[in-house]
Amino acid sequence: MEKFISDSPEQTIAIGKTLAEKLSAGDCILYRGEMGAGKTHFTKGVADYFGCGDVVTSPTFALVNEYEGNVPVFHFDLFRIDTMDDLYAIGFFDYLDRGGIMAIEWSENIPELVTFLPHFCVVEITKTGDEGRIIKYIPQEECLC
Repeated sequence: MEKFISDSPEQTIAIGKTLAEKLSAGDCILYRGEMGAGKTHFTKGVADYFGCGDVVTSPTFALVNEYEGNVPVFHFDLFRIDTMDDLYAIGFFDYLDRGGIMAIEWSENIPELVTFLPHFCVVEITKTGDEGRIIKYIPQEECLC
């Protein structure tokens, strides 16, 4: 596990970009953190690292936002998804074969999801104030999912 301190959205983006260096096409990021913790800002850093020039926004209502780059980034919000049938209905598993990075918010809503992911890490973001955050990067081999 690696631990980072962020004091601003810009630092959270920079940490996302730094940690993206550990990722390869086909990897999944499972985010943990309350609403407004900074998951989308972190994803902005990941998307920037992989050359996605698009404006990164929260996929809250779209369920998934796709960003094209050297490696595509697929940003999911599973807040209102809580069954495997729901995942199949939104085409989630089709994205596993597309060779991109899958950044998945609220993955904890479907605990069995990790059994279908070949490579993943957990990024846990905890608020410590208005803009302060503790960001933990937990690789798959250390995850107690």
